[in-house]
Amino acid sequence: MADDRSIHRVAVLGAGTMGNGIAQVCAMAGYTVALHDPQPGAVERALGTIRGNLDKGVERGKVTADARETTLGNLRDAADLHAAAADADLVIEAVPERMEIKTGLFAELDRISPAHAILATNTSSLSVSRIAKATGRAERVIGLHFFNPVHIMKLLEVVRGSDTSQATVDAALEFARRIGKEPIVVTDTPGFASSRLGIVLGLEAMRMVEQGVATPRDIDKAMELGYNHPMGPLKLTDLVGLDVRLGIAEYLHGELGGDQYRPPELLRRMVGEGKLGKKSGQGFYDWTGEGR
Repeated sequence: MADDRSIHRVAVLGAGTMGNGIAQVCAMAGYTVALHDPQPGAVERALGTIRGNLDKGVERGKVTADARETTLGNLRDAADLHAAAADADLVIEAVPERMEIKTGLFAELDRISPAHAILATNTSSLSVSRIAKATGRAERVIGLHFFNPVHIMKLLEVVRGSDTSQATVDAALEFARRIGKEPIVVTDTPGFASSRLGIVLGLEAMRMVEQGVATPRDIDKAMELGYNHPMGPLKLTDLVGLDVRLGIAEYLHGELGGDQYRPPELLRRMVGEGKLGKKSGQGFYDWTGEGR
């Protein structure tokens, strides 16, 4: 079993918002990082985003110019899955939140990654134990749930599957601290801790919009100023993606029941209209004037 001392090479699968953030913090911590995404141009765009984040850090005095160049030097574009995972000590997937995609990927990773490698999923709500059963190394499979934006948010939710070994949990905790995160350990239950709590707040905020209680901006302001939340639940939903929030809500409602997890019709309608939040330019807020 590998521990953190033997983790030198990290593979990140998926170069979207979460994947590029995970790759950045790993590279900044000194890991050699292979970033892979099957979509043409996705890794190139991700590396551009990472460079932009680092440039802003340098401008603000939070990142040195040397650290920026070292971080970029730790990153490489892996042309295919095998090239990314074949020599990795830790593989972190950040692919779409669909069980069949994740289990298929983990079955492939079990075949091509080294026997000692830890396989981690960035799922925000799906069963880590079920994902692990697609492999022959369930004791080395764990959930590493990062938060957006990854290079800023301090929390890392470490999810222990039913067969995850203590050595894997310990390695994950050491890895989390090395990349500058504050880890919490939760058992593998639907929604874990963060998504289960966060989705209830977000869905209730949507129901309040449906009922005309207040505008999205004022609902968010209530939580930001009244409860000291750094961001209101509706703006957060726009950043996460309304389609992602809908998928989580449907999954939790199916697994746990309860009206608190039932997706509001407003959410279904907005997703059906293509209003997915910041990535589409329109959600509860208008993002058309902002970089997406």
